[in-house]
Amino acid sequence: MRSVFALCALSFLAVALPAHAAEPLGLDVRKPEDVKPGAGLDKLFDELRHERNEQAAERIAGRIQAAWNRSGSANIDLMMQWARKATAEQRFDVALDFLDQVTTMKPDYAEGWNRRATVHYMMSDYAKSMVDIEHTLQLEPRHFGALSGMAGIMKARGRKQMALNAYERVLAIYPMMRSAQAEAASLAEDLTGEGI
Repeated sequence: MRSVFALCALSFLAVALPAHAAEPLGLDVRKPEDVKPGAGLDKLFDELRHERNEQAAERIAGRIQAAWNRSGSANIDLMMQWARKATAEQRFDVALDFLDQVTTMKPDYAEGWNRRATVHYMMSDYAKSMVDIEHTLQLEPRHFGALSGMAGIMKARGRKQMALNAYERVLAIYPMMRSAQAEAASLAEDLTGEGI
């Protein structure tokens, strides 16, 4: 059971990591000026939805994540960096202090809410994580990382159908996300078995 939580936390964190953290994985992470919010991001999501090569899809997802990580404020970016470092060191109270400031100073920055949801998730505070996930999804309904986190929480709470629904939403946005494919297949199999 703990490994399920760890897997969900890792997939949640993979989306929350800044652009430079994705580079060692071979993701195609562009400079901030390469991907503009709005129409450019819409184009990337369209490419992600239609891409059938797993590695190419990962590169597109990396570009989307790079765009999400840009707050437009040097101060916010610095606090997000400090929060990421504190989270990696499991100093969750420190990370939350920074992320509370981020969400207060820039409430329209979806990644601030998503990162805070991740920290709450890692602390097993699923109620607070869900509140932050909802904020994230209000600002960016296509946030596949937040949706994956929601699915993980629903699965941990034994709400398999809701978890499956959330993974299906992830796959509608990012069809080649292997972890979501595997989770959705497993949940569908479990639910079919329970229905017999």
